[in-house]
Amino acid sequence: MVPTTPASTTWTAQQLGEVAARLEWADPTEILAWAVANLPGVVVAASFEDLALVHLVHEGFPEVPIAFLDTGGHFPETLAFVEDVRTAWSLPLVRVTPGPEADAHPCGTEGCCQLRKVAPLEGLLAQRSGWITGVKRVDAPTRATTPVVGLDEKFGVVKVNPLATWTDEDVLAYLERHELAHHPLWAQGYTSIGCAAVTRPPTTPGDRRSGRWAGSGKVECGLHEL
Repeated sequence: MVPTTPASTTWTAQQLGEVAARLEWADPTEILAWAVANLPGVVVAASFEDLALVHLVHEGFPEVPIAFLDTGGHFPETLAFVEDVRTAWSLPLVRVTPGPEADAHPCGTEGCCQLRKVAPLEGLLAQRSGWITGVKRVDAPTRATTPVVGLDEKFGVVKVNPLATWTDEDVLAYLERHELAHHPLWAQGYTSIGCAAVTRPPTTPGDRRSGRWAGSGKVECGLHEL
């Protein structure tokens, strides 16, 4: 077991580095347990691209809220999938929506991610000490050095990535083992799913995120840039 620290402690980057080293190859459930014990008000931010992280939290830590960034530009299939899971599992789901300033910036336009994702998440995390994500190192080169636990300087909180060391095959194996539903767009060839205006099936073989912002040179929305 990884020792916990009183929840009132302010974590330094060095302390979090030591925690990350201890938890590097820990089971995601152990990493989640550390987060729940040490980060008051910790919340999960889930895209519902797959259900692995949501299911892990639902099964082991049902009191932890699940936040869904409802940008106003998601596929109808995504919104229906989220609602189906919320109802079936009685999830403590928090829908995080953009403010009125985003109205002039529809998904796919300049500044949309800042106003429809980053700013709303910043508001959600303002009174919390940490957030949990489903980011994996294999997702993209920009995520290759993602720690399992680290200081998120953008939002000023601790960021926990319990699936950081998992591969795509690990995720699929988990979904199959627990007989979890797949996002309905997977059947249509989508492998990374964001807002409808900027998401296509992969354009480069072997690069499952190549359908995101295809042709724009953009690779991240601003939530997970290291």
